[in-house]
Amino acid sequence: MGKYILSIDQGTTSSRAILFDHNGHIFKSAYREIKNYFPKPGWVEIDPQEIWISVVEVVNEVLIKANISYSSIDSIGITNQRETVVVWEEESGLPIYNAINWQSRQSSEICERYTAMKEYIHKKTGLLINPYFSASKIRYILENVKGAEKKAKEGKLLCGTIDTWLMYKMSEGKIFATDVSNASRTMLFNINTCEWDKDLLDLFKIPSHMLPKVCPSSYDYGIASFFDKNLHICGVAGDQQASLFGHTCFKKGDSKNTYGTGCFMLTNTGKTPVYSKNGLLTTIAWQVGSEITYALEGSVFIGGAVVQWLKDEMKMIRTSDESEKEAYLCDTTGGVYLVPAFVGLGTPYWNDDVRGAVFGLTRGTNKHQFIRAALDSIAYQCADVYEVMKKETKLDIPVLSVDGGATENNYLLQFEADILRIYIERTSCKEITALGACYLAGLYTGYFPTIESIKKTHEVERAFTSEITREEANKYIAGWKKAVKATEAYKVSE
Repeated sequence: MGKYILSIDQGTTSSRAILFDHNGHIFKSAYREIKNYFPKPGWVEIDPQEIWISVVEVVNEVLIKANISYSSIDSIGITNQRETVVVWEEESGLPIYNAINWQSRQSSEICERYTAMKEYIHKKTGLLINPYFSASKIRYILENVKGAEKKAKEGKLLCGTIDTWLMYKMSEGKIFATDVSNASRTMLFNINTCEWDKDLLDLFKIPSHMLPKVCPSSYDYGIASFFDKNLHICGVAGDQQASLFGHTCFKKGDSKNTYGTGCFMLTNTGKTPVYSKNGLLTTIAWQVGSEITYALEGSVFIGGAVVQWLKDEMKMIRTSDESEKEAYLCDTTGGVYLVPAFVGLGTPYWNDDVRGAVFGLTRGTNKHQFIRAALDSIAYQCADVYEVMKKETKLDIPVLSVDGGATENNYLLQFEADILRIYIERTSCKEITALGACYLAGLYTGYFPTIESIKKTHEVERAFTSEITREEANKYIAGWKKAVKATEAYKVSE
């Protein structure tokens, strides 16, 4: 058994390699930015070769920093940006088109073809018809790359999410696989039968041989022979599911919220899928052994991005850190509410036609109050998701584990705890997604003997509890809902 587990975290704008020890602590890490391309408005693409090269570079760098060889590594865990898809030639191993990023809207017209099938697709996949998911991206590539449709029918093309692409490259073409959590985000995977759905493959005209084998999240995928002939890949999960596992949300009702550019809240719903009527996504969280765990997921489009907006466009702050200091320079927002619907509203509204608005401005409103209202808007949006999550799971959720860059802001987390009137725990580990992949790999190899042993390594850096009354919390939330309603009433002009 090696001394460390190597976690590879391949994200939208960067790749990381992190070495974790038996206590779940970071020993060394390495980082590379990757470039996103925007060929047309709303399109987001990444060069798959650049993704692969960045992973090779960070793996080499972290070993050099640690002054160790591969013999010191127990196994590899991989976590990745979800839904982003690559199509490549089996013979050459070369991509036929850029990876289409999860954010990209270029397959919107394809999705429109299937609007009438939305209930049918939702029942099988737990997802909404949206270019966010992989199926329409694959169809887009097959339709728009010359000769691709013909090659696909002839069995010459392969496709997969980023985990699949990386494992294929790391194994020099010997591993063609994915895990259940990533498969469940493609809109081609039946989350009830846990297999690629023939009817959906026929619907999107995607040959089954293009798709990888689906395996448990904690599993021996094979040897990463590009790096070392004895190094096995033993853990794989999509980033948000890996985060849920990293927070040790192993019991039904355990929940986490990631405060990044957007915000993603997931709740462990146990061994059976829970279907939403209010815009939550039903997804597979992970599979360990033969046991599958499901989750509900809610999305906030503009989370930490509102702080970036204050800094870059509004020039109200010079650094993101300043937002916390500014918020504490006033006692209240003075009745100001900011609704940051810059690209529409996510869960539970799912309204693409609204745009941002500010309410309650007076002659006495100052910069501090405006910044405080912006931070409050992140908490309010997450509270909306939390409210729906409790309603649809019918579970008590007294604790919310949190991670992400915006959680460094103590004001934000305190206000979130205030209005939700729950216990919020900020983890000590700043790379919780990579830690989740580490746990999954180590659980398979015995590096972490049991789920209970993993739970013991989990550390909370700080907890936040409500400091206001229920009446005060209800008053704040009522004002927010009134502001959202007014925002939705204003239609964006053509």
